[in-house]
Amino acid sequence: GVSWASVWPAALALLILAPVALSQSRNLDIAQLGDELTVGLGVRIQLHRLLLLFVATVLTAVAVSASGPVEFVAFVAPQIARRVARVSRPPLLASAVMGAIIVLGGDSFARAVAPGLPVGVITVIVGAPYLIWLLIRGRQKETTA
Repeated sequence: GVSWASVWPAALALLILAPVALSQSRNLDIAQLGDELTVGLGVRIQLHRLLLLFVATVLTAVAVSASGPVEFVAFVAPQIARRVARVSRPPLLASAVMGAIIVLGGDSFARAVAPGLPVGVITVIVGAPYLIWLLIRGRQKETTA
């Protein structure tokens, strides 16, 4: 139900802010090491955090305003991307691509099987059980380790 008029502001924001977010992914990896080591490696931590907070907030606001609330994609996409890439942390670009795949798949499924059903309902139906499974699996690993 979204028109092309909603796409252009989102595309412009993505064109401007996606390179900024990707340029900060190295510093985000470094920040995992702790504040002291991050500062010691030359990252201006306060500026880095403010920049990432701003970029994430604006990209999220633009995405939600263009497509509406699509539940569970932000929770599920990074976890799937992490497992596909076989890394310890969710990769930024792979998470974005996985989120797009999930939304497109949910939208295609909703259009083919249940026209009129919002894509957010499909992502909840798929995302909630997956997250519950992840929580149970993580809890079992903690108890056996």
